[in-house]
This record gives sequence, C-alpha cells and structure tokens, in this order.
Amino acid sequence: MTWNESTLGDICDAGQGIIKTGPFGSQLHQSDYSDAGTPVVMPKDIVGGRVSESSIARVAEEHVERLSHHQLYPGDIVYGRRGDIGRCALVTPRESGWLCGTGCLRIHLGNGEVSPKFLFYFLNNPSTVDWIYNQAVGATMPNLNTGILRSIPVRYPARETQERIAAFLSAYDDLIENNTRRIEILEEMARRLYEEWFVNFRFPGHEEVSFKESELGRIPEGWEILPIKDLCLKINSGSTPPRKSSEFWEGGTVCWYKTKELWDSFLFQSEERVTEKAVEQKKARIFEPGTILMAIYGSPTVGRLGIVTERCSSNQAALGMVPDQDAVTFWVFYFNLWALREEFNSLAQGAAQQNISKEKVAKSLMLVPEPSLQKQFEDAVGAMKEQTKLLQKKNANLRAQRDLLLPKLVSGEIDVSDIPMPDDKEVEAA
Repeated sequence: MTWNESTLGDICDAGQGIIKTGPFGSQLHQSDYSDAGTPVVMPKDIVGGRVSESSIARVAEEHVERLSHHQLYPGDIVYGRRGDIGRCALVTPRESGWLCGTGCLRIHLGNGEVSPKFLFYFLNNPSTVDWIYNQAVGATMPNLNTGILRSIPVRYPARETQERIAAFLSAYDDLIENNTRRIEILEEMARRLYEEWFVNFRFPGHEEVSFKESELGRIPEGWEILPIKDLCLKINSGSTPPRKSSEFWEGGTVCWYKTKELWDSFLFQSEERVTEKAVEQKKARIFEPGTILMAIYGSPTVGRLGIVTERCSSNQAALGMVPDQDAVTFWVFYFNLWALREEFNSLAQGAAQQNISKEKVAKSLMLVPEPSLQKQFEDAVGAMKEQTKLLQKKNANLRAQRDLLLPKLVSGEIDVSDIPMPDDKEVEAA
C-alpha cells in the first residue's frame, strides 16, 4: 500500500483550506459573553476528542456576525493552542456555526486528499503529539501557532483507506459516546434526587417534619451540621515523587492521578504511574478504594471529584478523604462535597494558582441528614452509581483498546484493506 507524505499546511493549501487562530482578547472581551447565545469553544471545552457543553461560554448574535470568519463547521478540527498539547476535537453537525474561541486554532482541510476524520486520529497519535510538543514555544506554558501546525508532517494512504481506518477507530468512539450519554442521564438523576431531598428538603415524609434554625439556615429537626473533619476517617493530600529519580517512575504499576483527571467520576486509568519503590519509600501516598479525591488547586478545578476504585496515588494538588460511614453514608458525603464546590472556590487563594488548604476543607461544614433518610438515599443512588461505574469501566477498556490500535492503524503497521469492519458488539467484546 502506498502512503503519501506532506505537511499539514500544504494539504490545507491544496484543498483551499485554512489553519486559523481564534479571536484574540482584543476581539472578544469578557464583557461580550452572555448566558445565552452561540457557544464559543475554548481549550477547556475540548474533552476526550469532543466538545463539552457543560461549562461553555456563549455570545449574542451580534458578536457571531462580527466574528463569522471564526465559525466552525462539520469536519473542522478545533485545536487547543495553550496548555495541554494534543487537545483537539472533530467538529460535528451539533457544533456547526459555533465559534472557535480564544486559545484555540481552527483547521479546515477544504477539498483536499486527506479525510478530516483520518487527520483527527493522526493528530491524536502519540508520536504526532510528541512532535508538536517539541515544537511548542513558551517556558512555563507551551503555546502553538499556525506556523507550527502548518509544519506538522502528515503521512497518509489513499482516501478510501483513510476512511476505513477512521471507521475502525470511530466504532470505538461511537460506543464510548453512547455509554457517555447513558452515564450523563444517570448522573443527572442522582444529582436531582440529592437536590430534591437535601437542598429543597422535599424528601419522603417531609410533610410531617418540623424545622429549626442553624448556621446554614432552616434545616429539618434531627439533622446535624458538622465539620468535614468530624465525618472523615482520613484526610490526606497526595504527593509527587522526584521526577529526576527514574526508579520512581519507569515501569510504574500504581496509578498516579493529576487533578485534570478528576471529572466527578470513578477512576480506572491514569495517564502516569509510579513504582512500588516510590510507595515503599513514601514518595507517593497511597489511597485505597472507598477514598474520594478532590482537587484543591487551580480554578475552576478546585472541588472536582474522583472516586478511587483501586489502590492508587495522586499529586499534591488533590486531597483524599475517606468518609466515616458510621456518621455519614458514602453517597451523602460525596454529594455534599459536590454541593460545596462553589464555597471551596470562593475560599481558594493564591495569585498565580488558586488553591484551598487541607485545613479549610476540614473545617468546612456539612449538613448531615438523620440516618434512616441517609440509608434511603444510599439505596436509591447506589444502584444508579453502580450502573455508572460499570459503564465508565467499559469506556475505560474501550479507550485502552482504541489507544492501542490508533498508532498501528494511522502509521500503516496494520493493513486494514482485508479486515472486515467490526460492529458494536464485536468492539464491546474486544
């Protein structure tokens, strides 16, 4: 099979495409954003190769008209140019007409020889990400520009083969996306139940309950207000083994999480791992299953949560908490932490990087319902969370399989010409 070689810039030029930087701060001010309107895609909105709408900024129609040359269309690739190198998303029909925001670059291939989907996966190939990272400028935060993206060397086969490769990898991504939608529904159900019972106080039997005044306002009789430290068996921060000591990192088998990996979900696989030697020499703190990790550094990261499913470690920007289930059930404690996020961010300090101390977290007050109601909530939400856990575990396995195949497919190491296309059941079984 013949593979062609070119640069991304030449490929775009041949197809009358473009690589363009999003609007600068002078073109789009903070005051231009509004609660409703057209979404503006920033680097933080690029999650797992998709555009997340959960905290996306928006602008009114007048700004869309003014910045129309920054609009995104299906087949475009939006690439974060600051921070985490390699963060990009393939634009789908859902995002058609949205704006490429400050801090991003837009890649539009036009009508060239390269398929947008193939290019998306090619850009996600670890060797490509490493190449781009080595070209990035900036001492403290890597930055990209159109010149760097234009110079990316791209190796590609015939269009039909490109589309076949993309279809193989898309089979994994589509199943991940379907599972993710199911997870979102389950998560929304659990959050609404928490708010209905413990924020709006419309829990089973609330009609017969009297209320009392407290530090947190009117609360039901029989409920308590306690500091987090009185509800935890352990509160400890993580740690980072010395990077210069290879014996703490090379061949590591213990998951080591960074706060950017905390997404209010179960934790299965980390980007980096530390060795048992790092644990034995107490260079890495171990967290056991049943621990809740919470980010305490970096606005708006502060307060994001992760649920430990297997023995692991984390960096010092995360706090590990083990709830005392004789005092508070696991899911009541978890959702109370989730509800305190805004308060934690308001308490965060630091000129360069916002953070909240372990001591402030420990002193923060939680509303603790009476035990029988906690038990009812645990039974109801526990079933939803168990289903969420299974789906997230499936997604973790699917991502691992996809990431194993991706470099072999986009490099031509695996010839796809004679391989039958897998269906969803075959992908899930794999």
